[in-house]
Amino acid sequence: MRRLTGFTLIELLVVIAIIALLAGILLPVLSRAKRKSQQTECLGNLRQVGLAMSMYVNENDQRFPDRRDLKSSLPDGWRPWSSWPMSDPRAGWAAVVLSHYLENPSVWSCAASRKPPFAGLVQLEQRSSASSNSLTTRFWMWRFDRPDDPVPLDNFWGKTEDRVVEDLQAAKNPTVGFPAGASDVELAVDGYFPGTIPTVDTPLQGRSVHPGGRNRLFLDGHGAFLRDTRTPR
Repeated sequence: MRRLTGFTLIELLVVIAIIALLAGILLPVLSRAKRKSQQTECLGNLRQVGLAMSMYVNENDQRFPDRRDLKSSLPDGWRPWSSWPMSDPRAGWAAVVLSHYLENPSVWSCAASRKPPFAGLVQLEQRSSASSNSLTTRFWMWRFDRPDDPVPLDNFWGKTEDRVVEDLQAAKNPTVGFPAGASDVELAVDGYFPGTIPTVDTPLQGRSVHPGGRNRLFLDGHGAFLRDTRTPR
């Protein structure tokens, strides 16, 4: 008689248990690796924005753009939020000004910012025109956040780099501190919503595009990931 061979029920259950155990170990590792990859890609995008801004400044008498008109006329206009942020740091205007220096529109956001809960978020996204297929930006530029006249001390419109540093020092803005130079001054950042701010909408509290912190671009062109315990999610 031929002997039939195969897996017993116990053997199958053991194999399934091993696979489940390995999946439980590997999936979080793969998830962290994916987040790290997105974080690195996003930081690279910010650096390209910084390079484009540097090229603009070099070609315009060492001055940053003064496009307060765009700040008010782009879709949604100038729209400070009553929850967070309490200003309008969206960067649609910059995509227009720097369009000659940045051929790839994808640099104005990163993959993580195009997913829930950030996809379609009004505090984060801004179109560069009223066209249905216009470029959408998802970075913040805090120091180009108001269309006031005269330009506030903590805004960069039309100023030189040296003037920016001097004005920030004079402003004594607690959110900026006392910058010693361009390497201490933030130019752009990806979105974040600190859990310590009571007015932040509940679904967004403690969230950032990159959990645990945010990518920052500085005036001297360097970028870095800043860890922040206020945004663990």
